[in-house]
Amino acid sequence: MKIRKIIIGLIAVTLFSGCDDLFEPALENYRDKDAMYDEANYALGILLNGYTRIPVNGWSFSDVATDDAVSNDRDNGYRKLATGSWTSNSNAVDQWTNGLAAIQYMNMMLEESDKVKWSEDENLRRMFNDRTKGEAYALRGLFMYYLLQAHAGRTADGTLVGVPILEKSLDTNSAFNLPRATFEECMQQLYTDLAKAEELLPLDFEDISSDAQIPEKYAGINKEEYNRVFGAYSRLRITARIAKGVRAQAALMAASPAYEDDSNTTTWEKAAGYAADVLDLIGGINGIDDNGWTWYCNFTEIDGLKEGGNPKEILWRGGISDNRDLETDNYPPSQGGRGRINPTQNLVDAFPMENGYPIGRTEGGYNSNKPYEKRDSRLKKYIVVDGTTVGPNTDEVINTFGFSMYDAINQSDYATRTGYYLRKLLREDVNLDALTANTQRHYKPYIRYTEIYLAFAEAANEAWGPKDSRRGYSAYDVIKKIRERAGICRGTADPYLDECAADPVKMRELIRNERRLELCFEGFRFWDLRRWKVDMNKLNETARGLNQLDGSFVDLEVENRIYKEHMYYGPIPYNEVLKWDALEQNVGW
Repeated sequence: MKIRKIIIGLIAVTLFSGCDDLFEPALENYRDKDAMYDEANYALGILLNGYTRIPVNGWSFSDVATDDAVSNDRDNGYRKLATGSWTSNSNAVDQWTNGLAAIQYMNMMLEESDKVKWSEDENLRRMFNDRTKGEAYALRGLFMYYLLQAHAGRTADGTLVGVPILEKSLDTNSAFNLPRATFEECMQQLYTDLAKAEELLPLDFEDISSDAQIPEKYAGINKEEYNRVFGAYSRLRITARIAKGVRAQAALMAASPAYEDDSNTTTWEKAAGYAADVLDLIGGINGIDDNGWTWYCNFTEIDGLKEGGNPKEILWRGGISDNRDLETDNYPPSQGGRGRINPTQNLVDAFPMENGYPIGRTEGGYNSNKPYEKRDSRLKKYIVVDGTTVGPNTDEVINTFGFSMYDAINQSDYATRTGYYLRKLLREDVNLDALTANTQRHYKPYIRYTEIYLAFAEAANEAWGPKDSRRGYSAYDVIKKIRERAGICRGTADPYLDECAADPVKMRELIRNERRLELCFEGFRFWDLRRWKVDMNKLNETARGLNQLDGSFVDLEVENRIYKEHMYYGPIPYNEVLKWDALEQNVGW
C-alpha cells in the first residue's frame, strides 16, 4: 500500500493540497497536527480533504469502456481500458490510493476532533464536534463503498475479499503490511460507520424556526445556536439523509450476483428496504420528480438554485460553477466542440418505441428506414441524431452521415465515430462561437433520487417479485412511473410493462434497461455490468455505429471490447502487492 506515503503527506502541509483557502492565515510552513487543536479552520482542512477526494466530483464518462459509448480521443483512459490495456499498473478506475488516503484523513479527524477548540462556547463546541465526527464517519463509509466497487474481488482460493479495514490513523511506526478483510467485514464496517453518522447528523442542514424543534440531546441550546451549526449554512455537506442514500447504493452492489457468497449477509430484501427507507422520506412513489429525467437542462430550476438548495430530483450534489467545459468537449465540431463522447448504436437500439415496446417487437412499429421516428422521447433528449440541431444555433442541422464536412463520421479528429453525439448533460444555451461565447451554470449530482428508485425496483423485483407492494409500492409501480414521465403510455396501460410484470426474469431485464437509459453517461453502466456479472459476450459486445451511404443505412463495427473473465473485478495496484506480502491480489491480475 501507499499508506506510508500518505502518512508522510499528513505530517507535511501537502496533506492540505487544494484547500489552502480554508486556512487563516495561509499556510506557509510545515506544521504539526497539534496546531489543529486551537485552530478550527486548520482542523477543518483535514475533514474537507475527504470531500475533495470524492471520485464523482467530476464526470468520468466510464461509459466509454462499455457498450454505451466510445471516444474520439485516442488518449482516453477508458478507451484504453476497454480495448486491452487494463492491467494492475494501468487502471483508469483505480481508487486504492485515493480511497485509503481519504479514510486515513477521516480516522485522524475522528481521533482528534474532541481536542479541537471548535468554539469558546461549550454548547457550540459540542455541536460542531458532533457534526464533524458525523461527517467523518459518513465519508469513511462512502469511501469504503468506492473502494469495494473498484477493488473487491476473489482471491485464488475463491474467497470474496475487500480492502484492509483501517479504524485508526496510521503513523510512521504503524504496521503497514495489512491483509485484506473479507467483503462481509468491509460491508459491516460501512454499515456501522453510516449508522454512527446518522446518530450525529441531522436529516438535512436546514434552519429551524423555533427552539421546540431542537433535538432533545441539545436541550438548553437556542435556535440561533443550533442553526449556526446545523442550519442551511452547512448545506451540501453530508447528512443523515445522504448517509441513507449511500447505504442504499452500497447494499445494491453487495446484493448483486458478482458478490453472491455464503459469507455475504446483504440480501436483495435488505437492499430494497434500504432504498425504500430513503424514498419514504419523500413520499414513496409520489416523490418521483416529473422533470427528473431532464435535470441537467431544467435551466430555470438550475439558474434559480440558491444557498445550496437542491432540485426535487437531487439527493446530494456538488457546488455550482459557471463554465462551458462539457459543451466544449462534446458539441459537434460544426458548433465549435470536440465531439469527444460518441453514443453507440447499441445504446440507441435500447431506447424503446413511444408505445413502450422494444424496437425488435413488431407491436412497436419500428421502421428501419426511419429509425428515429416514434421513439422514446429520451432518445433525442439524450443523444444527437442525424438531422437534428444542438446548441443555440437552431438553424444549423447536424449531419452525422455520409461525407459532409465537419460532423460526419470520422471526418476529423473531433468528428463522431458512431454517427451520434452526446446531448445529455449539456446546456444548449451555451454558445462556443469565438465572438459570442458564453458560460452557464452547471452542477454535478452525487446521488439522484431516480438512481434510488431504480435501486428499489431492481432489489424489490429480485426479493419479492414485480408487483409486491409491501413497502407501499412495487417494482412495477416505480418502472411505470419512470416510463410515464418520459412519455411512454402516459395515463394509459403499458402492455409491454404488463407483459414483463408476469415474469420476474423479464422484469429484471426491463428494469436493467430502464436503468441503462435513465442513468446513461452518468458513470453507472461500467459498474452495473460487472455487479450483474453479465455474460462475457455482453461484456465484450462490440461498440457499433450507423452510417448512411447512397440512401441506405449501414451498420458499423466501431470498437471491439477486450475483457477477460477475471475483469468482473478490478485489481489491486501492482506495486502494492509487490511491497506488502500480506496483500493478496484478485485472481487473474
